[in-house]
Amino acid sequence: MYFLLSLHRRGHRHLRHVKHLSTTAHSQLHVPLNHPTFLVWASNTSLGKTLVSTGLAASSLLNPIPKPRKFLYLKPVQTGYPSDSDSSFVFHKLSRLSLLRRHNLPHFSLFSSNHILKASFPAANSVLGQEISETPHSGMRDLGHYEEAKAEGDVGGGAASQLVCKTLYAWREAVSPHLAAERESGVVEDAAVLELLQKCLRFELEGGGEKGKETEIFCVVETAGGVASPGPSGSLQCDLYRPFRLPGVLVGDGRLGGISGTISAYESLKLRGYDIAAVVFEDHGLVNEMPLLSYLRNRVPVLVLPPVPKDLSNDLMEWFDESRGVFDSLKEEMLSAYSKRMMRLQDMPKKAGEIFWWPFTQHQLVPEEAVTVIDSRHGENFAVFKAQNNEFITQQFDACASWWTQGPDTTLQTELARDMGYAAARFGHVMFPENVYEPALECAELLLEGVGKGWASRTYFSDNGSTAIEIALKMAFRKFSYDHGILSDVRKDNTASRRVELMVLALQGSYHGDTLGAMEAQAPSSYTGFLQQPWYTGRGLFLDPPTVYMCNGVWKLSLPEALHLEIPKLENKAFSSRDEIFHKIRDKSDLARNYSSYISEQLLQYSGSGGFYHIGALIMEPVILGAGGMHMIDPLFQRVLVNECRSKKIPVIFDEVFTGFWRLGRETAAELLGCVPDIACFAKLMTGGIIPLAATLATDVIFNSFIGESKLKALLHGHSYSGHAMGCTAAVKSIKWFKDPQTNLNITDEGRSLRELWDEELVQQISSHPAVERVVALGTLFALELRAEGSNAGYASQYASSLLQNLRQDGIYTRPLGNVIYLMCGPCTYPEICSQLLVKLYKRLEDFDQFHQIKEENSESYGG
Repeated sequence: MYFLLSLHRRGHRHLRHVKHLSTTAHSQLHVPLNHPTFLVWASNTSLGKTLVSTGLAASSLLNPIPKPRKFLYLKPVQTGYPSDSDSSFVFHKLSRLSLLRRHNLPHFSLFSSNHILKASFPAANSVLGQEISETPHSGMRDLGHYEEAKAEGDVGGGAASQLVCKTLYAWREAVSPHLAAERESGVVEDAAVLELLQKCLRFELEGGGEKGKETEIFCVVETAGGVASPGPSGSLQCDLYRPFRLPGVLVGDGRLGGISGTISAYESLKLRGYDIAAVVFEDHGLVNEMPLLSYLRNRVPVLVLPPVPKDLSNDLMEWFDESRGVFDSLKEEMLSAYSKRMMRLQDMPKKAGEIFWWPFTQHQLVPEEAVTVIDSRHGENFAVFKAQNNEFITQQFDACASWWTQGPDTTLQTELARDMGYAAARFGHVMFPENVYEPALECAELLLEGVGKGWASRTYFSDNGSTAIEIALKMAFRKFSYDHGILSDVRKDNTASRRVELMVLALQGSYHGDTLGAMEAQAPSSYTGFLQQPWYTGRGLFLDPPTVYMCNGVWKLSLPEALHLEIPKLENKAFSSRDEIFHKIRDKSDLARNYSSYISEQLLQYSGSGGFYHIGALIMEPVILGAGGMHMIDPLFQRVLVNECRSKKIPVIFDEVFTGFWRLGRETAAELLGCVPDIACFAKLMTGGIIPLAATLATDVIFNSFIGESKLKALLHGHSYSGHAMGCTAAVKSIKWFKDPQTNLNITDEGRSLRELWDEELVQQISSHPAVERVVALGTLFALELRAEGSNAGYASQYASSLLQNLRQDGIYTRPLGNVIYLMCGPCTYPEICSQLLVKLYKRLEDFDQFHQIKEENSESYGG
């Protein structure tokens, strides 16, 4: 019924990177939160992470209260195995400690186990006592090796506690994991490490094979080396484990120079969005805790362990006894952090419903259980908290690109965070008029060399798309007034000597923002009605445009009623391909001439009559009307529209707030149209969605219409955050990242477009589904309109709600436009992921269609 496109049909360059897909490309991430689970980090190697893990295990298990407990110790990556095994260390030390302390533990019983799951062939051969083959093996071997022990107190019969130690992947050579993996032909990709770690966590924390048994569990996942040490694939470990975003404890350095290393490690973790419950380190007599406490401003507790003896003849038993109080305090800090986090996550939906006023939301239709609690985002995915039988974090693909702003992959997200931190530290915020600083200058240059190349010469910064539109309208109206002699009628007191009403030429279904002026430049809609905008008058001529779409696997043209009556033979015209729709050979067609005549006729009512109404600007979203329903406008119609306005000296504004920066497969939608504006507005994806920033680009002739001796002739418009250094820094990084084939693997060799992200056969199949009216697939956008009538159609429709809930269960977060459903990815999203989204969508369309068929049959039966 549905299928995934086989990998051999992908480009060769992409095949080399399929192995780097995140865990969620293969299965939906599921991290249990029903028990406290922490990562154990260190600012460097050999600082005592395993000592801390062992101390926490002792504090959790060797407790005189006769209650069964379980401590889970996981070591995902281990080198130097088996001579150096951290899980064996924890296993043996706990066994010794339990024997030494058993006189204080009545009714105590402890069952301990230590497992090694996978190992390189050299490491496996060492464990099994086999000769290493002269022929090098590749990959990892399933080892399944384990040892176990049992300790009982003076009085038996109590419920047994458990210590479960597991090493997930091991290599023999005692070097950095990436080097050991390479030398032993045992490279393991990040997704595999996370997948196995997830399986272990779910098995052990969600019952461990003992369903219904209530046990108090404490879990630590111990990393290898330092925070930024490479994992087996070469990824830094602080990046490797980021999809789980487990809270952590940081083992710092109490030695000379350790303050710097500890702070650097802490900052690296915070930069990636980790929470640190505590810092702990060995005392070397240098009182490092004081500067650390001062730096951390007491936000994070700092605990100091006694010096570790050089003489290990007593097997560290005395040291663990001496450290017991510190480990008890550390465990309590961790439990407190866990409890506070869980309480926040559980309380957030109720509190949000009580104090938020969400945009574009009818609160009466959003019950508490429908509120999505987003714990974090990682690249293209939300980490969503679910409070069901067992609380857990799951990942959902952000298929609306967080209101069309998002584009970063996981690496770019970290890069943006670092660069913005640098900009904040260097500049904070500095005012923009008559000043210059590097981020704003570089951003403006990139915009003019990129989306404005060949036509724009000036960049005006503001803070969001709607205000960028307001600025563009002011620019266009000034230029129109300049060209048509209206400025000569302006008195010295800045008032007009005669009545002049400047209007816009725009398209039905367009949307240009929420501010009052931007709303006036769009046709009547759900957004402009009296309930929303009592001041709305609609200052424009709004043309009903022809659209193109796919239905039953074929791209078709749909003409509005006015044009349909004039050229009925072209209604439902079919195209051989999507490329044909954009081809400029159509400019010489009869259809182009019909478009031209229609537009000229409409414009006649605003010219040549001596009236005071004038069309002072054309404003349009090129190619795709976003909020108006994801309609694809015939590019030929928009090109003709631009030419007609140019011939009448009407300035042309492109609203590229949604369509810009590769959203439609090109850096700017103007490239798809094959014509340029006089003014264009950009925002959203420009900064990778990480911070608000907008830019209005204009030609020299637009700029020159504001030049004069009086300040009153200048563009008197501004924002406190105009040219914001952090926003410009983020834009510089994003603009460069998206267009560089080295960082964005979807950029074609020519560097002018994205490769096709949505599989053509899957798109055609969905367009042929009986529940689907139309489909549009272009660049990072896939949209479909569900067949619906009456109240089931339009922006206010709730018709798609069941489909959306099912998609969210499948790990796809999307938000509809009435009965229009869209999936949106980023410019860097792998086509394989897009195919998986379409496969899930198709399956849910089947369920949706069956559900509504049954509903209609029941309704008819009841009515009979």
